[in-house]
Amino acid sequence: MSSPTGVPDDDAYWQRPDPSSAQPAPPPAPTTRNEHAYPGPPKAPPPVAAWRPPTIAQPPPPRALPSQDMDAMDEAEGSARTVTYGVGLVAGAIAVILMCLLCARAIF
Repeated sequence: MSSPTGVPDDDAYWQRPDPSSAQPAPPPAPTTRNEHAYPGPPKAPPPVAAWRPPTIAQPPPPRALPSQDMDAMDEAEGSARTVTYGVGLVAGAIAVILMCLLCARAIF
């Protein structure tokens, strides 16, 4: 038998086989052997009746948090921002000076 030479039909692969063609053999029946069956995990003994630790029936209510001074927090945040910007400006100025010195040394 030769293979077809025309353009194959895209659906030919998915078509059911011809019922008159040879059928594949059925799979063998599974064998059951009770002597090798897994019996499962061993049974645990039941816990003692008083195995739980004692619990407190009602916990105490939470304490009140101290009040926050929002004006003082805003002032501290503003001064921290000023210090951060100042350190950044000084570091940037030092970096620019060093770059100028290194470039001047390389050029001259």
